[in-house]
Amino acid sequence: MDFEAVKNVIVETLNCDADAVKMNASLQEDLDADSLDAVELAMALEDEFGVTIADDKLGDMKTVADIFNYLKENAA
Repeated sequence: MDFEAVKNVIVETLNCDADAVKMNASLQEDLDADSLDAVELAMALEDEFGVTIADDKLGDMKTVADIFNYLKENAA
C-alpha cells in the first residue's frame, strides 16, 4: 500500500491542501471533513483500492493513519 496513492485520493475527494495530509492529520479538525465528506471519501477509496469499508469501521477512522492502516490490512 502506497501512502502517496492514498494521499492523492484524499486530496482529490476532500479538495484539501496536499501538505495537510499527513499520517497524524485528523479528518475532521485538520482536513475539515464532515460526515458527508467521510462517506464520499470511503466510496472513493473503495473504488480506487478495491476494498469495502463497512459503515461501522468508517466511524472509527479519525485520522489519515487510521485510513491507511485499514486499507493496508484489507486491500487485496
